[in-house]
Parts: sequence; C-alpha cells; structure tokens
Amino acid sequence: MLNDHHFTRVLIKAEILALVADWPCRSPKGIAKSKAGQPLGGLMTLDSLDTVVLSRWQFALTAIFHMLWPVLTTGMSIYLVVIEGLWLKTKNLTYYHHARFWSKLYILNFGIGVASGLPMAFQFGLNWAPFSESVGDFFGTVLGFEGTMAFMLEASFLGIMIFGWQRVPPVMHWISTICVAFGANLSTFWILAANSWLQTPAGGVFVEGKFRVQDYFQAIANPFMVKSFAHMFFATLETSLFVIGGISAWYLLQNRLPNFFTKSLKVVLVMALVIAPLQVFVGHLSAEQVYHYQPAKLAAMEALWETVPAGTPADWSVIAFPNEAAQANTLEVKIPGLLSYLLELKPKLDTPILGLKEWAPSDRPHLIGLIYYSFRLMVAIGLYLAALAIATIFVWWRTGLEGDRLRHYKWLWWGWIFAGPLGYLAVEAGWIVRCVGRQPWIVYGQLRTVEAASDLPPQVVLFSLSGLVALYTIFFFAALFFGSRIIQKGPNVALPVPGQANAQELEIRIKLAEHQPDRRPLETQQ
Repeated sequence: MLNDHHFTRVLIKAEILALVADWPCRSPKGIAKSKAGQPLGGLMTLDSLDTVVLSRWQFALTAIFHMLWPVLTTGMSIYLVVIEGLWLKTKNLTYYHHARFWSKLYILNFGIGVASGLPMAFQFGLNWAPFSESVGDFFGTVLGFEGTMAFMLEASFLGIMIFGWQRVPPVMHWISTICVAFGANLSTFWILAANSWLQTPAGGVFVEGKFRVQDYFQAIANPFMVKSFAHMFFATLETSLFVIGGISAWYLLQNRLPNFFTKSLKVVLVMALVIAPLQVFVGHLSAEQVYHYQPAKLAAMEALWETVPAGTPADWSVIAFPNEAAQANTLEVKIPGLLSYLLELKPKLDTPILGLKEWAPSDRPHLIGLIYYSFRLMVAIGLYLAALAIATIFVWWRTGLEGDRLRHYKWLWWGWIFAGPLGYLAVEAGWIVRCVGRQPWIVYGQLRTVEAASDLPPQVVLFSLSGLVALYTIFFFAALFFGSRIIQKGPNVALPVPGQANAQELEIRIKLAEHQPDRRPLETQQ
C-alpha cells in the first residue's frame, strides 16, 4: 500500500490528470457505468452523479492547481543558485539583493505548493484504492523515495536558506541553496520516473491484477523516463526564467530601479538563450517516443483518423476540428509532408502512422480536440519563448540595454510580460496531452482508469470536491495578494550584507569592551 505520509509535496499533479479525462471511456465489457447503472459522460443531475467522474474531477483539480507552484520553485531554485554564486564570485551587492528579493517569491510558492499538495496524497488511498492496491508495491516505493530522499533534503536546507543569511558563512549559505535546488529537482526525477512507468510499464509483471516487481532499476529506467524527466526539468527552469524576466520587464516598463532589474534580465537572457531552444529540441524527442510507444496517443495528438501507410508522406495539420461521432475532421489545414520530416526526417515514412480507427472506441483516447489543441498550444508557446529570447539577445547586442535606451523598447518589455504566464500554460497543456492521451488506461495497456476508482458514494466525493474548490480559491487569491505585495514593494537594498553586518557588530562589541579609566577620588579606589 502507498505510504500517504510521504506525499506532502507530490508533484504527481498531472500524473493522474488522466483520471478526469475521457468521460465516455468504456470498459472491456461495454460502456463504463456508475454504481447506479448510469453511463459515464453526458449531462449529470444530482441523482445521477457518478463516483468515477467526480473522482477524476477532484484529482484533476488538485493536480492542475498544485502544479502551478512546484513548477516555479524547482526552476527558480536553480536561478537562486546562479545569482548567489555570482555574488560570491564578483562581490557585487546587486546580486546579493537579487537573491534576497527573488527568494521571497520562492518561499511563497513553496508554502502554497506544500499546502495544496496535501490533499493529493490522501486521494490515492481514498478515491483510488484499487489503483493503490494494484501498483502500490512499486508506485508507493518510488513516491516514498521522493518524500524521504528529495523533499526532506529540500525542506531541511530550506531553513538555512531562509534564516541563515546572518547565521552561517556566505559559502555555507550558498551550499544550502544548492541542496535546496538539488532536492527540488530530485523530487521531479522521482515523480517523472513514477509517471513514466505508468506510460511504459516495465520491470515486472501483473499477476491477477497486481504488479509484481522483478527489477526496480528496469522499472525506474523505463523507456519514457529519461526524455520525460529532461523535458520537465527544462520546462520548470524555462517557466521560472520567463516569470523572473516578465517581472523584471514590468519594473523596466515602469522605469523603476532600471539598473537593478536590467541585471536580473540579463542573467535570465543568458540562461534562456540555452534553455529555450534546448527545450524545443527535447520536446521533439518526447514526441518521437510517443510515436514509438503510444501510437494511439500520437493519432490523437494529430487528430489522425486514417492510417498513413509506410512509403508515403504524412501531412501535418496546422488546424483541425475533430468530430468524434463521425470519426473524421470537419475542417483541416495541412502542410504536405511535414509530419514525415518531424517524425523520421524523411519525405516518406519507413513505419506507418496508425490512425484512431485502428482501435476500438473503448481502447483509444477520447476528447481528441482537447489533446490536439493542447499539443499545439504547448508547441506554439515553446517556439514563442525561444524566439523572444533570441530577439532580446539581438537587441542587447545592438544597443547594450543600458540607460536611456531602455525606454525605447516598450514593445519588448510587453513581450516579456506577456510571456510570464505562458510557461504555466505550456506545462499544463503538456501534461494534459501526456495523461489524457493515455486514456482509457491509467497503467498503459494494463489497468483501466474506470477500474482504478474506489467504491464511494458520489455525494461524499462531491462534498470533498466542493471543499477543495473553496480551499484552493482561498489559496489562489492569497498567493496573488501576497505575491503582488512582494512585487509592488520591490527589493530592499538596505538589507545588511552578511560579512559586513558581522564586522560592524564585532566592532560595536569591541568598543563596548574598551577600558574606561576610574574617575573616582583616590581614597575611594583603595
């Protein structure tokens, strides 16, 4: 069984985002039905509420909301390591004040992330007990590694990172920041290892519906793991960089502390120039692995109903309107032969691309329009962020991004402000493609989503879902309130510098301890 107490910060979020998808999902014996005999999907009334559908909605809510916060903390922690390292190397106090300013946003996101992640842990045992019983021997162990190995490392050194500026030497504080960043990204590794196993299960066999582990290393290093982790690692870092860049651009647009925030924008630019194009490439590699291991998902990503045989070119559609009832696209705009080059770098395919009609409706994804446009939204955002980074580097090279010249590039700063939230949209869209496209399976090819839900009264799930909606609404507006206060207030450049503060305090103590002559009369000094 899964160990719930290890999951306080489960980045699994989108992991079972698939649980909400595919309402018309069918079981092997026909249309999946509720305990009352009502088919899944369609409009529901209070009398026809379905436990599986409500459980999917609940997990989707917690997953989508929780994902917003660790995405920033895992990426921003690396930025904090870089900016604090620059302070130690150059002794430039601007970098020190940057580290103090951005760490406030980090702490806010960390706190909301922990609080919003707590309900996710309990759902495995409550809403998805059959799933926990079936794969808990492996899945629970890997998530236990995430809790005891990664989260505890991050949480332990976070206290030093927050409160240790005046209590530990600067190098020790930097090492603590490195440990926080390492722990945050190690957590991403374990979560992606678990999720990738659901995509391409390996390292064991299913015996009477229960997974028996035969090789933990093979299960962890499943076919999806390496590229999936790399894709998510760069996604969190890229999202964080453009959030920092967008906030910096807002200050520049206000002509507020321009020298200070030009510095942070330049650091972001140097990092983004590498990360943004690399993320596009790694994303392409991730799509290629879908082509090889999950052909039904690829067909849904491309809204491809008919099989494209080997030896022929495959067109890539820019826009389409999938019609699942007719098993065809109402309208399509295609670029001839482009999909062949994207998948195999050849004008004609060596391997056929299977269309959705190759699978029975019960064995293929639904919500084709959602999968299709989520994939294109993610790709479009990735290309925009890469282009913005390259364009800003060009402006920097031509003008220097200094002094009065900054006022002439309002269009550029608006481009960065617009880019700030786009990374979140890309991450959410990518996980929708990843997990909704996996339907109707929760463990691909082995365990169906409709078979993984607990047998609970639907009113109970509706009650918890309503409570989570209220709770997360409070969390969201609280985060906006405190985050906007941090940004509006800006950096405190009067904060004491660790080394200098200790020296001043020592000097005061020395002065207090200086010898004072005895001014009493001589006869009283005996």
